[in-house]
Amino acid sequence: MASMRDIKRRKGSIQSTQQITKAMKLVSTVKLQRAKQRAEQSRDYFNCMYETVASMLAKAGSISHPYLKAGDSARKGIIVITSNRGLAGGYNSNVAKLITQGDFNKADVQLYIIGKKGRESLERHGYNVREDYSDMVEEPLYSDAMEVSKKVLNDFAQGEIGEIYLAYTGFKNTVVHEPKILKLLPVEMEGQADDGSTAARQESRAPMNFEPADDKALDMIIPKYITSLIFGGLVESVASENGARMQAMDSATSNAEEMIDHLTLMYNRARQGSITQELTEIIAGANAISI
Repeated sequence: MASMRDIKRRKGSIQSTQQITKAMKLVSTVKLQRAKQRAEQSRDYFNCMYETVASMLAKAGSISHPYLKAGDSARKGIIVITSNRGLAGGYNSNVAKLITQGDFNKADVQLYIIGKKGRESLERHGYNVREDYSDMVEEPLYSDAMEVSKKVLNDFAQGEIGEIYLAYTGFKNTVVHEPKILKLLPVEMEGQADDGSTAARQESRAPMNFEPADDKALDMIIPKYITSLIFGGLVESVASENGARMQAMDSATSNAEEMIDHLTLMYNRARQGSITQELTEIIAGANAISI
C-alpha cells in the first residue's frame, strides 16, 4: 500500500491538473460561443451558394469547361482542416481518418494542410504535404480561404492535381461534430443520377443564359464558390474544435474529481491505519511497563 506522503503528493498533482482542465474548459466555452454564432450566421450563405451553383450548372445544359471535368493528372489535392493544438478528444484524428481510411491512393495524394495536428498525423502515415497554411486556423478570414483557393485552382489548372477535395469537421451543435469530405473540383452537376438517368433534371428546367460568355462567367463564379466552401469549412471546424475541447476538458475534470475522491479515501484509510498502529504500540508499551 502506498504511503500517506505518496498519496498526498499524487492527490496534489491531480488537483493541479484539475484546475488546468477547468480553466481550459472555461476558455473553450467562451471561444465556442463566439465561433458557434459565427458558424450559424454563415451557414445559410454557404449552403445557398452550394445549392445555387449546383442548380445553375444543372440547368445550363452541356458546358465544356476545365472546372467541370477531371484534370489530366491522377493526383488528388485534399485540403485538410484540423487544429494547431491537441486536447480535443478525437477531433483531429477523426479528420485524419477520412484520408488514411478513405479510398485514396497514398502516392496520388497531395495535401494542403490547415492545422499542425493534421500535418503531424498524416506525415507519420507517409502522406506528402504540398502546402501548409496552419497559421490561418486560429482566426480564419475570407481572405485566408481565398489564398488557399487560388493555390489549389492554380495547381488544378496547371495539371498538378486532377481533383480537389475538402476534409473538415461539420458543426451541428455543441456536442455533435461530423467529419466530412467534399469533392470541390471537378464540380458535379446537380441532377445526375447514379444510373445516368435525367429524371431529376426534368423537375425544374428553366433556360440558363450566361452574360458574359459561359467560360468567362464560370471563371468568375467557380473560384468564389470554392473559396466560399473552404471558408465555410474553416468556420465550422473552429466551432467544432472548441466544442470538442470543451467536452474533453469536462470529461477530464470529472475523471480528476473521481480520482481525487478515491485518493482521499485511500489517504483516510492509511491515516486510520497509522493511528491504530500508534495506539496499539502505546498500549503495548504501557502494559509492558505495568508488568
